[in-house]
Amino acid sequence: MKINQSKNWLLYAIVTTLFWGVWGALIEIPEKAGFPATLGYCVWALTMIPPALVALRNINWKLEHSKKAILLGSLAGFTGAGGQLVLFETLRLGPAYLVFPIISLSPVVTIILSTLFLKEKTGKLGWLGIAMALIAIPLLSYQEPSANGEMNLLWLALALVVFLAWGFQAYVLKFANESMQAESIFFYMMATAIVLIPFALFMTDFSQDINWGWDGPYLAALIQILNSIGALALVFAFRYGKAIIVSPMTNALAPVITIVLSLTIYAVIPHPVIISGMVLAVAAVLLLTYEEDLTQEEDKPVLEK
Repeated sequence: MKINQSKNWLLYAIVTTLFWGVWGALIEIPEKAGFPATLGYCVWALTMIPPALVALRNINWKLEHSKKAILLGSLAGFTGAGGQLVLFETLRLGPAYLVFPIISLSPVVTIILSTLFLKEKTGKLGWLGIAMALIAIPLLSYQEPSANGEMNLLWLALALVVFLAWGFQAYVLKFANESMQAESIFFYMMATAIVLIPFALFMTDFSQDINWGWDGPYLAALIQILNSIGALALVFAFRYGKAIIVSPMTNALAPVITIVLSLTIYAVIPHPVIISGMVLAVAAVLLLTYEEDLTQEEDKPVLEK
């Protein structure tokens, strides 16, 4: 995945948003067909293997195996995959219409950590774009209230755990890219995702009827590979781009693609709140991209005539 251009971060971020956007629109198909989300996690972990192998081949199978590399790669993997497992339990206990807006704000954690410890900066337009993206993300996660969720403090605590884990993961991805190859980072993300499969199996209710047919695990695999490829592209986006730009951009734009595709596939008209989020998200991405282009132009060395 080598692209020798000045806009590496943007190209990889676009790949992530496209693949995650399509994945988001299709992932509920096997779940509605009777294949539990927890088993979907197991399938996803296995679909991480092919992209990881392609990435390793890209660096001639020279996996970094220092203690620091293993620690950082595994930390990125456990916070991402572990957060997904915690999310399953969170949604079991709490209302989705409150859970998703909370965890969708995880880029706030990334931005704070990257600004404080990585000293990342952007211009006024960049900060405006970031602010608009942070407003758009929970709007895009809006769901109609229902009486199914149990209103207790446990679901809120778990939602905050996911919020912190995913925000911290994005920061770790950028931090790790400063000292190790993106390909090695993704390999350890794949390995940790597989290590956590037993926990997903433990969380699965095998007493229910499970669809083991083509539209169960096999369809899930075809859809989950989109998630895995998007994750690989995200690691490269953090390698070349600023975390304070990449994180809010991908988190804001991918849901827009999901909503547009869902509108086409399921003929569901988005709520006005979601439409507002879509407009803000698109505007935010345009501002972030434009500001980053200006920054890169200013950072270019002046060539002698």
